[in-house]
Amino acid sequence: MAVSRTRQRANERAKACFLRACELDVAVRKPGNVSVASAGHGMTAESFLASAKAAAAPLFQPGDRVGERVEAAVQASWAAAGCNTNLGIVLLCAPVARAVDLRPDATAPADLREAIDGVLHELDLEDAQGAFRAIAQARPGGLGTAPDQDVNQPPSVDLRTAMGMAARRDSIARLYRDGYGPLFELVAAVFDPGSSFGPASADGIVDAETVTAVQRLYLALLGSVADSHIVRIHGEAVAHTVMAAAQRWQRQVGRPGGVDSDPDFAAWDASLKAERINPGTTADMTVAALLIAGLTARP
Repeated sequence: MAVSRTRQRANERAKACFLRACELDVAVRKPGNVSVASAGHGMTAESFLASAKAAAAPLFQPGDRVGERVEAAVQASWAAAGCNTNLGIVLLCAPVARAVDLRPDATAPADLREAIDGVLHELDLEDAQGAFRAIAQARPGGLGTAPDQDVNQPPSVDLRTAMGMAARRDSIARLYRDGYGPLFELVAAVFDPGSSFGPASADGIVDAETVTAVQRLYLALLGSVADSHIVRIHGEAVAHTVMAAAQRWQRQVGRPGGVDSDPDFAAWDASLKAERINPGTTADMTVAALLIAGLTARP
């Protein structure tokens, strides 16, 4: 299939933004999640970086539909890391990747949001089949079973409809059903339009402004929505306790020196991991928001 130079450049830029978002995901401490500063849940930052690199090519394969991207990216990630490191990230980023592929000119927030909405409207049964196979392979923690459209059985509806059925219990499914508006609104609230996320320094250090922005984004998400992964494994009460803690830290994230200078922030991170509380869905949404921020940043 011939790909225009404009489309090729857009896909390559989107892939670079995706890899940078995944790098920031582990370069910045996000309590409860795996980071360079703090491994956890039987995983290390290196596993997340390896799976991101493996997933990037299939996720941004020109011409592929959302289900194809999700299934191929999860297979590549699993081969690289040997465990589920990025199913939610792949599910959220696949519609964005297809939107860029179909609308390489959609670099303004409103245009990209419209392009993603168009992708969500075109999702079909084959997309559901590919996504269901990927979810079954990844086996996310606490998945359980569903009375209708269970991922361990072939779907009978299109992917957006299937996600709508799961929206009550899963934030990622809710974004498929309702659109990516909340992520765009949060990006607009957190990031300056001129923000850019260049590569880390040679020793892997991320500048303080970017660290603060990523933590503000993460804490805003964690403090506003009960994390689906926590709810599935630990229940609503634990998820709301974590939400309340995130809201307290959110009020402090912009202070001089940043929250990383407070030992209590690292202690909260360690305590969540000790109790096996992983806000994994919030981390997935953070990566998707960072991808959107990168794609819509002004040159």
